[in-house]
Amino acid sequence: MIESYERTFGAKPKENSTPLVGNNHPEMDDSELLGPTEITLFQSHIGSLQWCVTIGRFDIATAVMTMSRYRAAPRQGHLEPTKRMIGYLRKYKTGAIRIGTAVLDYSSLEETPQYDWMSSVYGNVTEELPSDAPASLGKEVTITTYVDANLYHDWTTGRAVTGTLDFLNGTPIDWFSKRQNTVETATYGSEFDTFPRGIRTS
Repeated sequence: MIESYERTFGAKPKENSTPLVGNNHPEMDDSELLGPTEITLFQSHIGSLQWCVTIGRFDIATAVMTMSRYRAAPRQGHLEPTKRMIGYLRKYKTGAIRIGTAVLDYSSLEETPQYDWMSSVYGNVTEELPSDAPASLGKEVTITTYVDANLYHDWTTGRAVTGTLDFLNGTPIDWFSKRQNTVETATYGSEFDTFPRGIRTS
């Protein structure tokens, strides 16, 4: 990506400490639309950045999701953030996923109250298990999911953005960033819309 950037602009991208500037709202940009050559360049940047997210750079996932909405008709002000993200990756080019196999210790957290849901709706029932199920193999693992929602991420539509990060023990295994499908007027509501997809487990 850096070599391609240097061939296009004649210099390496400026190193940046964040993928986007603070309080960035590209939906409010009213600069001129890009020409055909610059549109292709913008789309190339977005495609490369999306691939970076896929192979593990989830630290730019929300920034890439935010800018990828403008692939069809990007403006002059939309190209600079993609160049900034490439500069961010240049500064932190050694970023990598660290594998953590130890089971996480959550004993310090407050104990969650246990409720008897089995008889509340369906009566006194028991779980039916197959008689020929294979024995469990391997060591114990803990799945942890961090979830957050950014209320009013998009000023023109009022939609929030969901972000999730899933860990298997201490290793991140899945990440997700998406603009929510509904408009919420309070953080309370947007937090309920943080799982617009099925949770994938393996």
